[in-house]
Amino acid sequence: MKLTIQLDDEEVKILEKRAKKNLFTLTEQVQDIIRRSCISTKTTTTSRFKADDKLVEVFSREKRGRKPKKKVKKK
Repeated sequence: MKLTIQLDDEEVKILEKRAKKNLFTLTEQVQDIIRRSCISTKTTTTSRFKADDKLVEVFSREKRGRKPKKKVKKK
């Protein structure tokens, strides 16, 4: 299957740099990004925040992402 997308020169430079780092061609790098995206979409479970009040539900969001590292106090 063929798919055509338009990218700015700056975006292409970033992808080429990333591809070179991963020892891929530009096409292989784009395919890898799309493949990883599809896999992560498949495995995620969407659990939506449920509240009694509709306004609270609309304007609230779940905390996501990596938890911040705890700083160690030095003596």
